[in-house]
Amino acid sequence: MNKEQLLKELNFKAVRSSGAGGQHVNKVSSKVELTFTIESSEGLTEEEKELLLKNLDNRLSKDNVLTLSSQESRSQHRNKELVTERFFNLLEQALVVPKVRKATKPKKAAITKRLDEKKQHSEKKENRKKFRF
Repeated sequence: MNKEQLLKELNFKAVRSSGAGGQHVNKVSSKVELTFTIESSEGLTEEEKELLLKNLDNRLSKDNVLTLSSQESRSQHRNKELVTERFFNLLEQALVVPKVRKATKPKKAAITKRLDEKKQHSEKKENRKKFRF
């Protein structure tokens, strides 16, 4: 993953923020939308592209475009920083390959310990019963 190349490939668009806010919100475009096309990226290898398409499939549009937006700050520049930071965090999380789980059997000592505890518990309950003649 080449971060400098990816930064060049990002498309930013400033739009008006939604919600209440009075005069300032109505005249200033402080919300920033980031769009990124995974398939046409030159900063990613083919394996990374496949991993991203698989792991981010629920966040992609029909034409495999990732769209993120930020309207947390009143500053357009701060929102741009926030959305790029979120973008790189998302990519790093999506590119992590999970470890393959090795199937293991419980140790013989653990099995006998569990059965002994079950037996003790059973005896304890058995001793609580009333004795009948």
